[in-house]
Amino acid sequence: MNKVLNLTQHKATIDQVGVIEPENKKKIQNHLTFVSLPEKGIIDIKVHSLVEYCIEFHPSVKEVMIGGAPFIIEPLAIALRAAGFTPVYAFSMRQSVEKVVNGEVIKSSVFKHMGFVK
Repeated sequence: MNKVLNLTQHKATIDQVGVIEPENKKKIQNHLTFVSLPEKGIIDIKVHSLVEYCIEFHPSVKEVMIGGAPFIIEPLAIALRAAGFTPVYAFSMRQSVEKVVNGEVIKSSVFKHMGFVK
């Protein structure tokens, strides 16, 4: 399996074998977080910074896991491809899990990673 750089808000799961976490995850998260309506110029700056991070710190990695708000993910995917990277998207199946705690049934969802969509 190819190495995949994680450029998402979330930490990779144990099932996502081969996924590399960025050294400065907080910086990546900040580039993907918006607290107000973003202008195109801000999106462009953040996209450029994320692609430069890939080029500078992970030149041997060719696949990059992305996800998040479409208004940044679409331009990020385009910029990554232009820089020679392949954007990939995690595909998960939702599984229902029930536990009995103190006589009460607690139902929750667990997301099981099934692979990457290119």
